[in-house]
Amino acid sequence: MRFLGLLLLVFVMAACSGGGTDPAESVEKYLQAKVDGDATQIRSLLCSEMESVLERESRTFDSVSGVTIEDMDCERDGEGNVVRCQGKIVALYGAEETEFPLVSYRVVQEDGEWKWCGEAP
Repeated sequence: MRFLGLLLLVFVMAACSGGGTDPAESVEKYLQAKVDGDATQIRSLLCSEMESVLERESRTFDSVSGVTIEDMDCERDGEGNVVRCQGKIVALYGAEETEFPLVSYRVVQEDGEWKWCGEAP
């Protein structure tokens, strides 16, 4: 019984951590944090190589309104370090709606968690 309690605690802590064990889920969390302008969450999901762009990433949509993600679906490309996403980010620039298609993103595993590390070629 004690083992089951410990096991449950480990799963709850993993679910609440910044990144995760699923690279596609980490990318989806990152994109949502970017849309929300959540610098704390973005910081927890950025790879160390990209830490210098934290402010840019967290302020990307500061000057627009109505920012949403539509039809987001991300999947890891095989066993590699690329996550391919479908869907789009939609933002209002004044009265004009602009769409940003989701693309492929590079991920790396750091400290046991998958981190977003920029767009993949």
